Amino acid sequence: MNPEEMKELKELIEFLKENKIGEFDLERGELKVRIKFAQEGSAADLAGLSRLLASAPAPATLPAVQAAAAPSGAPAPAPAAENEDASLHIVKSPIVGTFYESPSPGTPAFVKAGDQVEQGQVLCIIEAMKLMNEIESDASGEIVKRFVQNGQPVEYGQQLFAVRPR
Repeated sequence: MNPEEMKELKELIEFLKENKIGEFDLERGELKVRIKFAQEGSAADLAGLSRLLASAPAPATLPAVQAAAAPSGAPAPAPAAENEDASLHIVKSPIVGTFYESPSPGTPAFVKAGDQVEQGQVLCIIEAMKLMNEIESDASGEIVKRFVQNGQPVEYGQQLFAVRPR
């Protein structure tokens, strides 16, 4: 990277921090950058981000952007199931997009209820801005429940799977 590109990248990182964007991907020709902050992000001003990126010289391809959005008001679980659910680990969506249970139509789902999974194992794909993002389990255990249907839009922080840890 040349000094001008490094300066642009530093400005981008500052912009992401200021707007509390938790995750960001950028592709420009051969250059691919993924920035992921440890803290969860919130809604972002994508127009401001677009202006920042547009001010830099870019090849003919458009950058790919993933930004975290504010969590939706997902309904709370039923009180009767609360005791059972207290021991479950919930895998949540790290991005906004479309949930897919399998790598392609007509192929088996990555996981189903009753399957044993390891930490880091792919559970599903979330498509965001034409990018297919593999979502991995952050806990080992048994898949107890899937909260979303194939092809359903998902929000940032939305529950995807319940895992009973080992």
